[in-house]
Amino acid sequence: MRHYCLREFERLPHGSGEGQIPENDAESLAAVARSSAFAGAGEVGVLEHHRAFLRARNVVGMIVAPRASLEILPKIDLPPGEAGDTATEAGALRRRLVHMLAVALDLRIETGTVTALSWQRETLLEILIRIFCVKLSAQLRRGMPRRYISQEDDLPALRGRIDVARQFTRHAANPSRLACRFDALSEDIALNRIIRATINHLAGISFSSANQQRLRELGFAYADVTEVPVSALRWDLVVLDRTNRGWAELVALAKLFLRGRYQNTSAGRADGTSLLFEMDALFEAYVARLVRRALTGTDLVPDVQGGGLCCLIEADTNRGLFRTRPDILIRRGGSVVQVVDTKWKRIAARIDDRKQGVSQADVYQMMAYAQLYHAPKVTLLYPHHHGLPGKEGVQATHRFTGGDQALELTSLDISRGEIILARIKEMLLGHAVDV
Repeated sequence: MRHYCLREFERLPHGSGEGQIPENDAESLAAVARSSAFAGAGEVGVLEHHRAFLRARNVVGMIVAPRASLEILPKIDLPPGEAGDTATEAGALRRRLVHMLAVALDLRIETGTVTALSWQRETLLEILIRIFCVKLSAQLRRGMPRRYISQEDDLPALRGRIDVARQFTRHAANPSRLACRFDALSEDIALNRIIRATINHLAGISFSSANQQRLRELGFAYADVTEVPVSALRWDLVVLDRTNRGWAELVALAKLFLRGRYQNTSAGRADGTSLLFEMDALFEAYVARLVRRALTGTDLVPDVQGGGLCCLIEADTNRGLFRTRPDILIRRGGSVVQVVDTKWKRIAARIDDRKQGVSQADVYQMMAYAQLYHAPKVTLLYPHHHGLPGKEGVQATHRFTGGDQALELTSLDISRGEIILARIKEMLLGHAVDV
């Protein structure tokens, strides 16, 4: 298995030398990428397959083909202490990406269980598989979830209640057998079937001997659970309550692993798997979760993907058109005090570009939010990078023509994840917060 690694929007040229990819590997990876939900109508949402190179886009994660795998990492500027050789930088980027996934999916992932060497040597997929195995082992030590399920059986003694119709049809001439219907405590439930399917799936795509061993050991614990195809899993029957709340994270990880599985590509039938994340959506979910945490205990209330006001009202029917869904509305009482919209793109320094690379469409969108929601401040939030002068935070403030409402261009340093919650709080409350 040959492994390749890229950052967002980087190119991997065709060839057989170091830092190149043979054309047959490029074609097989591109075929897998074309089957992704992120591929889009042009089938280039994940990878652009050109005559002389592959080019990544703003979708990160893993693409695994029969003979090759490609890891796409986010384009995040690292602090000087973590920037260096390729392996060190890749390890730091994997750690940042796992941190973002953990926050966005509300997972408690103890990245300290993964050594610095593992971050550098193992792919994102193998690291996530290891985290899944560690979490599953810990939960199994507390016991596998069980629930009462209805069963039917013909028994020599009564258990539960008699199934009268079956008793007088099947056993009318043999009263020594009783047609019983009863509830039995069982491990063969939807949640455990999902976990078993996840173990089986990961065993088929992991190339780490250590992870393969972990998965084999975990598989033994599920020997009595029915094996169900991924397409037939009953996610709707999973019940998470106070008795099995600790399994919520494992269900979330199972969805992460199983939702990207497929068998068909646009080039014909091919085996492959992908674990991909659209950075625009991930950044939005990451910031939204941080905002919720940061505002806990304050008089500000975040409303994620709320609003719903329309830009236009039909004069004759009074129906709304062009409904809006701001990423985050910050409310105090019944009023909106700030609208935050996230953008996973790089803004330029003002000295280089007065508009800082902000698109006209984004400005129009924020102007509409300011007017519709009567917000005194609207914020475009971007990832911070080394090309911006000074520290993260407000990079520029503008006033909309004809009013007092302000548009802020703000950056957030993703590389400093250990204190990011305090910095989000400072950004929203407008004063320094002790770290």
